[in-house]
Amino acid sequence: MSNLQIKVSGFGGQGVILLGTIIGKAAAVYDNKHVTMTRSYGPEARGGACSAQVIIGNQPIDYPYVTCPEVLIVFSQEAYKKNVRDIAEGGILFYEKDLTAVKKISPIIRTHAIPSIRIAERLGNRVAMNMVMLGFFAKTNHAVSLESLRKAIQTTVPPKLININLAAFEEGYAYQPKAEEFQNLQ
Repeated sequence: MSNLQIKVSGFGGQGVILLGTIIGKAAAVYDNKHVTMTRSYGPEARGGACSAQVIIGNQPIDYPYVTCPEVLIVFSQEAYKKNVRDIAEGGILFYEKDLTAVKKISPIIRTHAIPSIRIAERLGNRVAMNMVMLGFFAKTNHAVSLESLRKAIQTTVPPKLININLAAFEEGYAYQPKAEEFQNLQ
């Protein structure tokens, strides 16, 4: 595997940094891969733009910043607008269906519209939408093993939130999108 560049973007409070941390930890600690992770925050703790950038590889990584993500996960319209032009040819865009309107995108980019907020609300915790998205990411991308992601969730989130986060992860993994949610938009 060559290096896989992943960028997660949204607003503070959506679990963007946690999602990136769990992917990186799962790959580095439990799958024994080389990983870098960088993150950026807006000036506000909640509501400001933030992102997490993760690079996963089998060899040491020379440059720690994502330059052309093969995977872009967005939780807001602003994050989509800011980052969509950077996706690599043949890349994948995962977006929160209810918060992001995607109208036109290159036919060489695969898209997945995930109603992660609705699924998390059904479980009783809207904040777990990031784990729903992580579960769907795990289902469609095998750069990080499923068991490693589960372990990383269990060892990263506070003990009282492990069950809800694992439940949200499993719901995302089990989610079956409708045809219009994963076709390229023209």
